Amino acid sequence: MNLARLAAEAAARGTPVRAGLIGAGKFGSMFLSQVPTIEGLEVTAIADLDPDRARTACATVGWDADRIAATDFVSDGKALATRDDIDVMIEATGNPRAGIAHALAAIAGGKHIVMVNVEADVLVGPVLAAKAAEAGVVYSMAYGDQPALVSEMVDWARAAGFRVAAAGKGTKYLPDYHNVTPDGVWAHYGLTSEAAKKAGMNPQMFNSFLDGTKSAIEMVAIANACGLNVPADGLKFPPCGVDDLAHILRPQEIGGQLDGPGMVEVVSSVERDGRPVFRDLRWGVYVVLEAPNDYAAACFKQYGLPTDRTGRFAAMYKPFHMIGLELSVSVLSAALRGEATGSARQMRGTVASVAKKDLRAGEMLDGEGGYTVWGKAQPVVAGAQPLPIGLAHGVSVKRDIPAGQVLMLDDLDLPEDDVLAMYRQSLQSVA
Repeated sequence: MNLARLAAEAAARGTPVRAGLIGAGKFGSMFLSQVPTIEGLEVTAIADLDPDRARTACATVGWDADRIAATDFVSDGKALATRDDIDVMIEATGNPRAGIAHALAAIAGGKHIVMVNVEADVLVGPVLAAKAAEAGVVYSMAYGDQPALVSEMVDWARAAGFRVAAAGKGTKYLPDYHNVTPDGVWAHYGLTSEAAKKAGMNPQMFNSFLDGTKSAIEMVAIANACGLNVPADGLKFPPCGVDDLAHILRPQEIGGQLDGPGMVEVVSSVERDGRPVFRDLRWGVYVVLEAPNDYAAACFKQYGLPTDRTGRFAAMYKPFHMIGLELSVSVLSAALRGEATGSARQMRGTVASVAKKDLRAGEMLDGEGGYTVWGKAQPVVAGAQPLPIGLAHGVSVKRDIPAGQVLMLDDLDLPEDDVLAMYRQSLQSVA
């Protein structure tokens, strides 16, 4: 609650927080739009594969000519790690391999790292967080994105003495979405391919949000940060509005739909027949609390919380999240408090690659949101080695794989590189 004051005091001392941004896409642009109005925060350098595009993005979000002229625009993200005028690096590329390389460079350079790149985090987050801790810097989730917001709600619930029955977010989901490819994505968003192209929208990226992959990535990130459980057979995506969260998101043994206590889950904003859910949570996040005693349960009712029939489970939620518009909270928290807004701790789950179609030996995988695989949240099980979605790009299958089957590491010709080694090291963090 004192973050703005701490930032203002830093500005008054002449030591504002200095950030370097890698990736000036939508998330990065939303962050950049807020920077001119945040006292005590500066962006000194922006790295993008196309520096001119990054300059254009700054102008588009309202930066004046003087601010743009005072900012360095470069193409090499790792170069930010060696600069003396950067305190916090923000990784917002969305590419898992690039994100890992940038995070390692930041840690080696003594910079805090805010990881917008959830794809990298669910692949090797516990290893990166451990390396950052050893180096005395912060490795943090990005506030504004759902994983950090949910992690905050889980922490609040536990700090107040509640048990967490479930935590997660809302989205629009139907089972058929798992099979959608970039060719068919725009109809589900109410757009034509021409209109989407004109707006600069990437069909594979948007398809990742639709086909369930992004939801799996975000829920696994939450599980790994908060010590929550991942459903054994993947996310169920139950249709659910805010008034029913406490009824539906509790264990099956007492009438809910969860495998057990302490689960991550995504709720759908549409019924299975396509009808809209009443008071849906499509843009929001939630946590379901379990009262630790009868007195607390009675207080739920007395103070108007939406509860289940027993009165022991109650829900708290935020109806919206503001993505990059809130990212500065993570940047300032890392630099001024030395605290992460959520951080991977152990591999409770992984995002397994599932064949969207019959795959033939020698066929190349195209990764998240593509034509060949979608990502399914899975608990980490000793001895099991599913192919994580973050490694399912630009590699070929060694044998025929039927549609709907989870791919395993030994189904692919994978290079034995540092990223694969770090992934295997992350799996060793399982409690």
